[in-house]
Amino acid sequence: MSIIDTFGSYVSSLSDNHPKAARTLLKTGWQLQGFKFSHFPDKRLIPSDRYLASLMMDTMSAPLKSPEKSVIVSIFMPCEIIEEAGLVPYDVEGMSCYISASRADKIFNIEAMDAGIPDTLCSYHRTFIGAAYKGLLPAPKFIAYTNLICDANMLTFKTLADYYGVPSFYVEVPKDRSDASVRLVADELREMKSFVEKCTGQKIDDAAVGKRVERSKRTLELFASARKARKNKCVITDIVSPMYLAITNNILLGTKGEENYVNMLLNDVRLAGPKKGKHIYWMHTIPYWSDAVKKSLWFNENAQIVGDELADAINPDFDSSDPYEAMAHRMVYNNINGDAMNRIQAGIRHAKETGADGVVWFNHWGCKHTIGSSLLAKKEFERAGLPLLILDGDGCDRSHGGEGQTATRLEAFLEMLD
Repeated sequence: MSIIDTFGSYVSSLSDNHPKAARTLLKTGWQLQGFKFSHFPDKRLIPSDRYLASLMMDTMSAPLKSPEKSVIVSIFMPCEIIEEAGLVPYDVEGMSCYISASRADKIFNIEAMDAGIPDTLCSYHRTFIGAAYKGLLPAPKFIAYTNLICDANMLTFKTLADYYGVPSFYVEVPKDRSDASVRLVADELREMKSFVEKCTGQKIDDAAVGKRVERSKRTLELFASARKARKNKCVITDIVSPMYLAITNNILLGTKGEENYVNMLLNDVRLAGPKKGKHIYWMHTIPYWSDAVKKSLWFNENAQIVGDELADAINPDFDSSDPYEAMAHRMVYNNINGDAMNRIQAGIRHAKETGADGVVWFNHWGCKHTIGSSLLAKKEFERAGLPLLILDGDGCDRSHGGEGQTATRLEAFLEMLD
């Protein structure tokens, strides 16, 4: 049994009768891992991705270190208002990934299903609910969520708010991508500001929120430049860093840490050598735990993941002069909001910008939006000259299995590209 397996076993067993001790153990382990990322990083990673690993570890550890400041959010909820109030946002997907990576997720999945949560629910959400029910995760100050993209949000966040007995704020994003929808969502976000003020007892300065939103716009513009600069470059990486960015490029938008990372990334890409091997653009979540995917794409100059749609979901083409309309625009015009063709066309555009030779469309178990669009996506990507592999699996739950099929299909796809 590995050190990580042993660690996860202890966290799991403590969760049964001593959840606070389990939380302390988890926090300590993650802080030690954060120390390792900061002082003894993986030298195979480019400098920006070393920084990103540390930044993400700090983000996931923060709610365990300061639970009184923690706020549970859905992944595409704008967090500038929350950050300005001095609070710590964390999302279901990121936290569940880290619990799974710590080999502690099995008991929480069982807990959720024993409580009546169906196994057809997204495993990220199922793991998080189980960890909450077991007492591993502390009660947040409040919960802020949206219907954007994920149907599971409507069950998960209501369930968590009832369980913890904390207030929640819901932002409904219309499927219609229009100026009227932007104005509607902007008004909801202004109401959210009042909600946060009431929860915290402190006033939030609109000008300060505006500065954070301006930083978000700069960050997204820099990231778009880095994506385009990657087209003819060889930037070797693992399969975890693209998923880190899918989290930080959403809930950490507007922070100095995320802007620093994207600046470093653009510099690293510009300094990288010429393209080698195949560029793979990834649609939806990446199964970081999969040995089959690692075998093909982990620090491999012959095939590299050069982009992930979840990191590219927000466009920088908004006017930041009114911060609430700017944040609303990001939500309404999110690439995955509305008709499936919005998502597909954005994926084609970004894949071409990165010089992708092929695309993997990952059908994460429990995500109806992704699975239902897969055949249309294959047709449209290949019409645009981009070969597409539809790969079934689970981004979080390693008990899903199917490793043999994943290895065979992914290897065959890469050989076909050659």
